Amino acid sequence: MNHPASLDDFFVLSYCFYVSFVFTLCTYLYIMKNDTQETRTSKTKEPQRFSIKEWAVEDRPREKLLNQGAGNLSNAELIAILLGSGSRTESALDLAKRILNAANNNLIELGKLNLKTLCREFKGVGPVKAVVLSAALELGRRRRSSDVLSKHQIHNSRDIYNLFHPKLADLPHEECWLLLMNNQHRIIESLRISHGGVSETTVDPKIVLKHALDKLASSIVLCHNHPSGNPKPSTADDKITHKLKMACVNLDIQLTDHIIVSEGIYFSYADEGKL
Repeated sequence: MNHPASLDDFFVLSYCFYVSFVFTLCTYLYIMKNDTQETRTSKTKEPQRFSIKEWAVEDRPREKLLNQGAGNLSNAELIAILLGSGSRTESALDLAKRILNAANNNLIELGKLNLKTLCREFKGVGPVKAVVLSAALELGRRRRSSDVLSKHQIHNSRDIYNLFHPKLADLPHEECWLLLMNNQHRIIESLRISHGGVSETTVDPKIVLKHALDKLASSIVLCHNHPSGNPKPSTADDKITHKLKMACVNLDIQLTDHIIVSEGIYFSYADEGKL
């Protein structure tokens, strides 16, 4: 015999349905929350960084230099070898590429970056790496200078430019150098005689001639740089050249040339017929 459902049974069933609904809802919300967190994590996760040690052996800069020679490496690969290591987020080669890119991929521009700038602007470059990089660039400048000095003798304005360009081209200020030679235009000595500002430097003819007399030089060359990039002589350059030439005549010393060095170009007073 069937009995009609009591009111208590109805409440029990309603309660069970409510509990089941709440449990299902909580489970759904929990799953959605975890999926959202995982999505955010995947979006913000840094790209995987591969150390140079994980590269193929033939692609590693050091091994490539050993097997193929330094001439087959790019500028970035050579700089990566000097840096030795990168940072947590990039390899030494990636860091080298970033440094080169900041210098417009130009080694002359790179040579103008001082130690503080290298450390401040490039994460992964500390004082030690900055010093190593700066020392290597300075050796490059001196090597070019040594190539000319080994010839001993000056034949033309190009020889003078090649001698002083490594010393002067990257400077942000003006410097003036003196080249002392014997009567066969063989180099006796080169020395800096003044250090100036961005647009000019002072040259004292008495100091110039004192150095020439001390070394018994028969001929001299004056050379300074224009950081502006324009090698055209200024009125002050013309005046000091004329003044020094007149002083040399009285002491039987020849002013062979006055060279103004800029980036990749130069001005020669001798070549232009202004001596």
